[in-house]
Amino acid sequence: MNTFRGTDGRNLRMTNGGTAVFVDVLMLAVSSLAHAPWDFRFAALLTLQDQNVMGRGVVGFGLSELDWGDTPQERAAAKDFLLRALDLALSRHRWEDLTYEPPHAEAYLRTYRSMVEEFDPATAKADPDVLPGPQEAAMASCVRHRVLDALPFWEACVFCTAGV
Repeated sequence: MNTFRGTDGRNLRMTNGGTAVFVDVLMLAVSSLAHAPWDFRFAALLTLQDQNVMGRGVVGFGLSELDWGDTPQERAAAKDFLLRALDLALSRHRWEDLTYEPPHAEAYLRTYRSMVEEFDPATAKADPDVLPGPQEAAMASCVRHRVLDALPFWEACVFCTAGV
């Protein structure tokens, strides 16, 4: 079971298939909105949730483990980006590009959005091993799938590693 942790013991636990769907639909949105350094770092973190590379049942992270920024403005901008990405994903942005109908994706996104909404980034105790650093940000794009890929970790996007 893959777990994305919020606060006060609130977690989003998903099966391997559910996690793949969650990462796919969120990656479509994140790739469309990313423009600031933190956004590309978060995109890199999403690529590290690719179970085709990392292994089944071993992905996930906690909101409190992320480096949201040093100032209140940076933290607010990072949280705003994530909420906008979740809202875009909830609007079914580019879901027609998927080779499947994403079951339960809306419920996962709504749950995670409420977790992010409730989270106060000022309370985070960043783990430097969770959110990739600026030099590891996902800046390259997969031409075929039009999403950010996993460079510098590996040369593929989440759709390429799934064989789509």
